[in-house]
Amino acid sequence: MAKGKRGVPEVNASSMADIAFLLLIFFLVTTTIASDKGLTLRLPPKRPPDAQDEIKLKDRNVFNVLVNSNNQLLVEEELMNIKDIKEEAKRFITNNGKDDKLSESPDKAVISLKHDRGTKYEVYITVMDELKKAYNELRANHMGITVAKYLEIENSGEKAAKDPKLEDAKLKYPYQLSEAEPTNVGGN
Repeated sequence: MAKGKRGVPEVNASSMADIAFLLLIFFLVTTTIASDKGLTLRLPPKRPPDAQDEIKLKDRNVFNVLVNSNNQLLVEEELMNIKDIKEEAKRFITNNGKDDKLSESPDKAVISLKHDRGTKYEVYITVMDELKKAYNELRANHMGITVAKYLEIENSGEKAAKDPKLEDAKLKYPYQLSEAEPTNVGGN
């Protein structure tokens, strides 16, 4: 180099690619990806098309629940507040033939849930939760325990499979929910 002329300083970038690669691996390993749990529903086993049986139900054994595009709850074609559906479902299920407008027995009671495509997801899930709570309360009451204890037993896996009281409660109050194809009344 000549006197008075300075060269352009350079940054040694030979290890930049290694550092970027290590940072990428670090973030891939340490990042947790949130996953939606969704709804825990057990679907019926797949049957061959020729084995489709048509099930005849009496109208009195079907509890019709509709959530419209305005997120209003219609139970048996009458407006109802979501907080009231649990008690109404319990009354329907446990009728045992007393009222001729309600179910004949818990094992014949079917809840038919239908919603509109414009229904908010949160409202739909809240209605599903309230209906599930109705069954949980009936089963817990049948077993003579609290709902929290019932849920603990039901979610315990192997222990639940061996509990005769739980099986008896599930037979007494079978969870029979029919979900109808959503409509498009709301125009969304």
